[in-house]
Amino acid sequence: MRATLDFLLYHWLRVESLNQRERFADHSRETFDAVLDTCERIAREKYAPFNRTVDTQEPHFDGDKVTLPQATHDAQKAYAASGMLSAAQDYDIGGMQLPYTVEAAANAFFAMASVSIGSGMLTTGNANLLMAHGTNLQKQVFALNEFSGRWSGTMCLSEPQAGSSLSDVATRAVPDGTDFENDPLGPRFRLKGHKMWISAGEHELTENIVHLVLAKIPGADGKLPPGVKGISLFIVPKKLVDTEGQLTGVRNDVALAGLNHKLGWRGTTNTLLNFGEGKFPVDGKAGAVGYLVGKPGEGLRCMFHMMNEARIGVGMAATMLGMAGYQASLDYAKNRPQGRAIGPAGKDAAAPQIRIIEHADVKRMLLAQKSYCEGALALALYCARLVDEQHTAEPAAADEARLLLEVLTPIAKSWPSEWCLEANSLAIQVHGGYGYTRDFPVEQYWRDNRLNMIHEGTHGIQAMDLLGRKVLMEGGRGLQLLAGRINATVERAIQQPELAAHANALAQALQQVGAATKAAWATANPAEALPNAVPYLQAFGHTVLAWVWLDVALSAHTLDATENRAMQQGKTLAMRYFYHYELPKIGAWLGVVAQRDMTCANMDEAAF
Repeated sequence: MRATLDFLLYHWLRVESLNQRERFADHSRETFDAVLDTCERIAREKYAPFNRTVDTQEPHFDGDKVTLPQATHDAQKAYAASGMLSAAQDYDIGGMQLPYTVEAAANAFFAMASVSIGSGMLTTGNANLLMAHGTNLQKQVFALNEFSGRWSGTMCLSEPQAGSSLSDVATRAVPDGTDFENDPLGPRFRLKGHKMWISAGEHELTENIVHLVLAKIPGADGKLPPGVKGISLFIVPKKLVDTEGQLTGVRNDVALAGLNHKLGWRGTTNTLLNFGEGKFPVDGKAGAVGYLVGKPGEGLRCMFHMMNEARIGVGMAATMLGMAGYQASLDYAKNRPQGRAIGPAGKDAAAPQIRIIEHADVKRMLLAQKSYCEGALALALYCARLVDEQHTAEPAAADEARLLLEVLTPIAKSWPSEWCLEANSLAIQVHGGYGYTRDFPVEQYWRDNRLNMIHEGTHGIQAMDLLGRKVLMEGGRGLQLLAGRINATVERAIQQPELAAHANALAQALQQVGAATKAAWATANPAEALPNAVPYLQAFGHTVLAWVWLDVALSAHTLDATENRAMQQGKTLAMRYFYHYELPKIGAWLGVVAQRDMTCANMDEAAF
């Protein structure tokens, strides 16, 4: 794992070159390595040994408070003390001014050790949103206390009756009287409604929880505005605070209605929260106190800052769960004797058994896992590098990075959540019958990972975002930029005799994606283009991963062949596997896209 991270960071992405920029000038490989070492140690000591514990000792609500294992408290405290919650923030607010690429790589250790315990993804994302859209006092009071680990944060979008359909949000926010219009913490409202699937929505890990809540402000007629343009964003703390960030001793009217008991990620509370039901009245009346963030009606635009960050985080979580399963099944395959070799020698029943890693089909399953997980890790770090470019590069390069990240975000979230889940399934298969017992960890990795195809926007939502918006935005410029980078890799690879065939295959795949995109929108009718958005997402994702693998293989070819023979061979063969076994799948996926096949859309429900 660490050798792969080092190769991707330093050899492929050349993250050290960021130190030439003013923001990162104090850093070097030594400081980056120190951060990676610290996080790897904390993950090994505070997270990995308790992954099974938090899976079996689920959060418990006694009607008063939620109880979590002591291991979760210890892990959260260690993570906060590491400084990783504010790793990318400015020095003057206690941050380390780390490149986001290094931050993402360091957080990968925690996801691999125990994604179920969780680290700080939502808290950091919550605080980052406030740093971008909050007032100076909101930053000071709420964001800085989250960065320090004193408080934690959530995102409250979904509702029981609406699910992912945010236009149907019904939570109401009404002004809390004229006395609070000019509250120093922001215009003060009273919220009433219900929010579902809120991760870390109630616990005792921190002294306060900062909820970011989407709600609608009623019009003069008392009705909620229709659609997403009527959504506003509010800070709703579990406990009310003053302008110095001190707790006032008043509990806000936010109540835990119950815990959701999940297939995986059992160590993190998942909650249904009631806002403003009157269980904890403030100033003698019902309604959760909330402070407006940004302007009324611009809540979803603000929330996308956190949502996109969380989507990349979910992709990394899926990647590292896949990686954990891969490493476990690789270790098992190296040590499990079973069967004999194919051929004359294998017919001798008295001959010793061979280890299962010597069987070609087991190698196939391991190689598939390697290609999925290491490819997904490379993609995640590439996207993190785009974040650094967006924030610190020259204006033209920064704008390109912004647009490329827009196009790649649905892939960075969805591709790992589908294919690293498949890697977990293969890890169970390598273990045979032991794989589906709790004697080995791979069944838990699969259960934990199955949530990621739903977390932060389902597969179908990501697919419609990609085909319905991202590849079309700004006149298709994002897709053109991506094609330019893919073609640059093709041109480099075609000069290498051993990579030329793969370069040609990638060029053809890119051409197929472009043609299918045009064909899908030939009638300019979303009802015809979008029914096959998921196959489009799968084909687009496989093409992107083929590009990533070819670029990684090119970089591996520049390694010293004597010192790094295993690394070089591993990257080359994983790339070859992906091109031989995976990339050919895109033809079937793109076929239904290009034909605007309506089989699924036209299926009458009675026929089911």
